[in-house]
Order: sequence, then C-alpha cells, then structure tokens
Amino acid sequence: MTNTQLPSQMVIWDRSHDSEARDILHAFALEELLCRAIGQGAPPILHIWRHPRAFVMGLRDSRLPKAREADRWLRDQGYDTAVRNSGGAAVPLDLGVVNVSLLLPKTAGDMEHRKDFELMVTLIRDAMNRMTNRIEQGEVVGSFCPGEFDLSVGGRKFCGIAQRRQQYALSVQAFIIVEGIGEGKADLARDFYRQAAGSVGEGEYPQVAPGSMASLSECLHMPLTVEQFISNLIEVMQARGIKSMDSELLAEAPEEEKIMEMVELLRKRYAIKA
Repeated sequence: MTNTQLPSQMVIWDRSHDSEARDILHAFALEELLCRAIGQGAPPILHIWRHPRAFVMGLRDSRLPKAREADRWLRDQGYDTAVRNSGGAAVPLDLGVVNVSLLLPKTAGDMEHRKDFELMVTLIRDAMNRMTNRIEQGEVVGSFCPGEFDLSVGGRKFCGIAQRRQQYALSVQAFIIVEGIGEGKADLARDFYRQAAGSVGEGEYPQVAPGSMASLSECLHMPLTVEQFISNLIEVMQARGIKSMDSELLAEAPEEEKIMEMVELLRKRYAIKA
C-alpha cells in the first residue's frame, strides 16, 4: 500500500474496547452519519469496532419467506439482530470478530467500486504481512456472505467485505474472524438459512458448507488475538502517517441522540420484509 492510496488526513477511530452494550445497528448508524460529514469535508476515518453477540442479515436474507421466524429464533438465543444497509449476506458477530471500515469521500457519480475493495484487501494483508503471505482473495464457495473479495488461507474464509455508497462518501466494511471457531459461526448461519428459506430454492440463498470458514488463528495455527490484530493494523496505519482521533475530532463526532435517531431510521427502512 502506498501513501497516496489512503488520504493523508485520515484518522483512526478504534472503538474495539467499547464495553457498553449497544444496539447492533449503532455502529452502522454511526458510520452513516460519519460518511455524511466526510462528504461535506470532514476527515476520512478508519473505524474499528466489535459486538459481543449479534447476527447481521443482508437485504436479500431479510426477504426470505421465513426470515421473521428465523429472526425470532436468533433473538430467543440472545443474539441482537438487524438488517444492514450495505451489500452482502448474513454474518454472525462476537468479540472474536473485528469489524473494520474505511470511511472515505467520493465524487458524485463515481461507480468504480473495485478500487475501494482492493484498498481494504491490501490493508488487511499489510496488517498480517509479518505473520503470513498466504492470504488469498476470491470467492470461497460454501462460505457465509460469499463474494469476490473474500479473504482466505488454505481455502478457508476468515474475512468478507461489503460496501455502502452515499452520494459523496462511502464505507468499505470488513468483518475479520480473528479468534474462535469459524465452524461454529458457519453452523449458525446454516441453521438460520434452513429456517428462513421456507419454500424457496437453494439457489436463492448462500449454501453454507462445512469446512468453509475459520478464524485467522485457526488458519495460521497460532494463538492470534484480536488485540494483536488491531495493534498490527494500527501500526500499519501509523507507519503511513495516519494518527488516532484526537479530542477535538471526538468532540465533533455525532451526538448519541443523533446516532439513536439514525438507528431507528435504519431499523424501519431495512426491516424484515417476509
């Protein structure tokens, strides 16, 4: 990655240690508001966050015939659930998953999205370059939230990337399974689809196969922690002159009341249809 690929005025906002229990849509609402500010000239942001127990559906998932029943089943097990406004399909989250978003300005009418995905791929590879050079990009058949920009090691996916584009800003969102058992998350996604699919054909939703998902720790056969991964990521950014949010910028961040208003707006706009 070169210095010119990331805006020099970008800042890091690491919220991964935020222990307050929040609605799963809080992070998405915050990013929606931050992108609006970035579109008006605020500094771009690398946003890092986690959630203890959530299941985030894609728009197509929310339209499956039995999605509402599957959502209720997840909530009965203690999962916070929501439908996100970015691309991709269902993703289970816990504290072993690091969510990383690049919040960037864009020009109106810019529809070339590949470069933004590629920027995230390069950033994750750079963060791991001292531990492995075996990270592959390409759809992992049988994984949950499958896509062209899946990241894997040895055929097992640990990361998926989605994107949300506004008129003058965009968010490139990656989930990175750093710790834990990837197969457990795959089992949960598979069970969700079994319940949500109803009578639709198998081609209408991801077919999550055993052995398709793993954490980075499992892929690399080492006790990698989220703290180590985040430290690596921040070190890579700082080496390129990108600093953490200072108190002045934090003071300009969206107020909690505005974030919760956006949470309610997103929940209504992207409610489960089935």
